[in-house]
Amino acid sequence: MAKTNFQYEKRQKELEKKKKKEEKLKRKAEKGSSTEVEVDVEDAAESELPATGEPASDEPKQP
Repeated sequence: MAKTNFQYEKRQKELEKKKKKEEKLKRKAEKGSSTEVEVDVEDAAESELPATGEPASDEPKQP
């Protein structure tokens, strides 16, 4: 009967853990960059408002 190669099994587990950790870091990095993009979009929307000092309104002004 053949012996079990425990070193091989241990190495495979270590490689699997390393791969999962790298994927997790990659997802975190993507998540962090997507929130920055959302903030940039909000800033751009605010900069498109009129610079007259009056809030933009869809309602007509009443005399």
